[in-house]
Amino acid sequence: MTSSSDRSQAVDVQEPKTYEVRTYGCQMNVHDSERLSGLLEGAGYVRAPDGSDGDADVVVFNTCAVRENADNRLYGNLGRLAPMKTKRPGMQIAVGGCLAQKDRDTIVKKAPWVDVVFGTHNIGKLPVLLERARVQEEAQVEIAESLEAFPSTLPTRRESAYAAWVSISVGCNNTCTFCIVPALRGKEKDRRTGDILAEIEALVGEGVSEITLLGQNVNAYGSDIGDREAFSKLLRACGRIEGLERVRFTSPHPRDFTDDVIAAMAETPNVMPQLHMPLQSGSDPVLKAMRRSYRQDRYLGIIEKVRAAIPHAAITTDIIVGFPGETEEDFEQTMHVAREARFSAAFTFQYSKRPGTPAATMENQVPKEVVQARYERLVALQEQISWDENKKQVGRTLELMVAEGEGRKDGATHRLSGRAPDNRLVHFTKPDQEVRPGDVVTVEVTYAAPHHLLAEGAVLDVRRTRAGDAWEKRNAAEAPKPAGVMLGLPKIGAPEPLPVATGSGCGCD
Repeated sequence: MTSSSDRSQAVDVQEPKTYEVRTYGCQMNVHDSERLSGLLEGAGYVRAPDGSDGDADVVVFNTCAVRENADNRLYGNLGRLAPMKTKRPGMQIAVGGCLAQKDRDTIVKKAPWVDVVFGTHNIGKLPVLLERARVQEEAQVEIAESLEAFPSTLPTRRESAYAAWVSISVGCNNTCTFCIVPALRGKEKDRRTGDILAEIEALVGEGVSEITLLGQNVNAYGSDIGDREAFSKLLRACGRIEGLERVRFTSPHPRDFTDDVIAAMAETPNVMPQLHMPLQSGSDPVLKAMRRSYRQDRYLGIIEKVRAAIPHAAITTDIIVGFPGETEEDFEQTMHVAREARFSAAFTFQYSKRPGTPAATMENQVPKEVVQARYERLVALQEQISWDENKKQVGRTLELMVAEGEGRKDGATHRLSGRAPDNRLVHFTKPDQEVRPGDVVTVEVTYAAPHHLLAEGAVLDVRRTRAGDAWEKRNAAEAPKPAGVMLGLPKIGAPEPLPVATGSGCGCD
């Protein structure tokens, strides 16, 4: 005979629903996607296994509107999911991010099988919108016109146990003619310094040893309160946080790159000797057409000051080739800046129209074949410069933070990979003792390639860290699986981070 307690234990036991988040675009989207994952897990969902390819109960697209064909890419992916949704009752599809903010109702019209459309300002609403769509059995489109909550204040599922994004601002006050981001993410809004530092301290308490300060225009931080030195003060404050070993930031704007920031970088030991500063073009007329508020001399002057203060700094950039009206002479000025600046790497893009931007309707659009030829010339030049700059690293002794999944060939070569203080990728010989992601090793560089370094000798030193402990703890403990999906309001908790990436990846800074 079954007791009433036995019967109650058998009721409502079901497999938890799974989710998958697909991310496109810049680090701000990566940061937002960690929050979307945290919100879903807070509502009882569990992450679908890697390689699920849409075979999940909820599939979320966090979109980017920077590229001309962004919508084609989205609708192609949505089309591939339509038959899967037909075969899987209860499956839900959500679309968020910049393209959702821009297209709004268009998405549901073109893909009526989408359940939820949400914007860049209200990512915290995702679990509620999914539940509302399920109950009401109709698509929910909710686009907020202003920020409801900083992404960093929402729950998170970090991709890394040892490195973290920390958002210090959202939005942008610039009006670059090629960029649609300010129209979609709004005017710049800064977080309180105390909130930023409290988040970083909480992350360090969890074992994080490297953070990246994140903003659409990160060094304009303080514009809300009229303090032009707020960003340099923030860097120095990060230097006083015990246990925080590495601080990076992305992406700054040359207009706001002041001498106090350079001094703070040079004088704060845990601020890394690395700078990603978008150039976009080396031509003054093109920069004017782009509404970039600096010129070639100003940009190269910043590079010169950074190198004088931080001799071993690695400087990377973004460059757009083929902006409307770009002449051969304009392009040669970009090549000139590349030769003078000696970038360790450049994220180089062929100009593509962004619907809704002033540049999309400008006259003198450069023919595709001309853009392609210039692009190939610039890539070839930068490849040689990157290689030459990397060769200067041979013989240097470097401290590497061991990374997870950086080297695709590490298994075959019996190597591990790590990031140097200047963010260069270094593959090193696997030592006899255990080394975990987040630990620090000391190596000597023996070989340079254009995009990585090798340390083929024995590891000189291994330092086990709290970050490595955090990685080990995360991987040792299987997350408990909930008995079912609880679709109430998501809990609010301390945010968490991601591995450091260089460059915005969208060329919009």
